[in-house]
Parts: sequence; structure tokens; C-alpha cells
Amino acid sequence: MTGVLALLALTCALVGTLYAVSFVLSPARQAQVLPFESGMLPTQHAVSRYHARWYAVTILFLAFDMEMIFMYPWAVVVADMGAGAVIEMFGFLTVLLVGVTYVWREGALRWT
Repeated sequence: MTGVLALLALTCALVGTLYAVSFVLSPARQAQVLPFESGMLPTQHAVSRYHARWYAVTILFLAFDMEMIFMYPWAVVVADMGAGAVIEMFGFLTVLLVGVTYVWREGALRWT
């Protein structure tokens, strides 16, 4: 228990030290003037909109991401669960294929 408390105290001291160093070294007045604290002047408005193509690309990314998240655990248990697991996975992949088809029809895969 004392080891956990010592680690917690060390972590709090380290975080406090980093905050103090950041406060001392940062130009506080400039951070209040600029809307972005990255050190560069903004090139466009903060609430500018993205092109509609990026929303379709996001759907494509989520489709492949969800596929990978669910395919790995499924591959581990598919032998134990039998044909029902295979049918369910093909149903899931069909839903993802609908998303990919939508992105393709919207033209998000054309970069010209």
C-alpha cells in the first residue's frame, strides 16, 4: 500500500513540477491574445467547414475500423461457436459493405 501511495505522490509531484515549469516558461500574455496556442497565426477561421467529401471518408474509415475491431475476437471464438457465428459475421460485413458502397457512389474514393 505504501508503494502505491509513494507512486501517487511521485506522479503528483511530477505533474505539478511540469505545470510550474510550463507556467514560468510560457509567454502568458501572448496566449491570451491569440486564439490558438500553437505558436502560429491562424490561416483560416476557427469554425470553417470541411469539404463534404471528408464525411464520406470518415464513414469509410469507421467501416474498416469496426471490421477490424470485431474480426479479431470473432476469429478466436468462431471454431467454438460454429456456423451461427459465420452467418452473423457475414451479416455484419454486409452492413459494412453498404457503408463502403455508399462512400464509393458518393465519389469519396476519387482524388481528382
